[in-house]
Parts: sequence; C-alpha cells; structure tokens
Amino acid sequence: MKKCLVAGTIALMTIGPALSIADTNRDKDPQASVSDGIQSLLKTMEMMLLTIPQYEAPFINENGDIIIRRKNSPRDPKKTPVPEGKKKAI
Repeated sequence: MKKCLVAGTIALMTIGPALSIADTNRDKDPQASVSDGIQSLLKTMEMMLLTIPQYEAPFINENGDIIIRRKNSPRDPKKTPVPEGKKKAI
C-alpha cells in the first residue's frame, strides 16, 4: 500500500509541470517549434562530435609497437597561459 501511495504521489508531481509546459507550447507556431527543436538537436550533435577525440593514421615503429597519435591533443591546464588580469597575487 505504501509503495502505491509513493508511486501515485510521484506520478501526480510529474504531471503538473508537464501540463504547464504543454500549455505554453500550444501558443507557439508548430513550424517554429519544430525548427527550434531541430536547431537544438544539431547543436547537441555538433558538441558531441567535438568532444570525440580525433586520431591520426596508425603506424608501426621500429620496435613493432603500433602508435596511434591524437590530432588534437587535450591541453594541459597547468601549462595554459593565464591572462594578466586573471593572475593571482602572492
């Protein structure tokens, strides 16, 4: 009984915000809504592709090891230059 009460309470709590969101979307033009959704999806996909590391073609060195180097190696935060205005005084 207690589980059903908790599940029902959670369901009712989630329905309220969903209904208020649905009401605001009714006033919008459907074509504009679809366009906004597609733009958001494209931005998300672009960010995802930028986070995937890119690699050079693999090669075998004289020891027989396979070497695969990153094209864009991540910057070491300790070695990045700090702008003059952001430096902390000692």
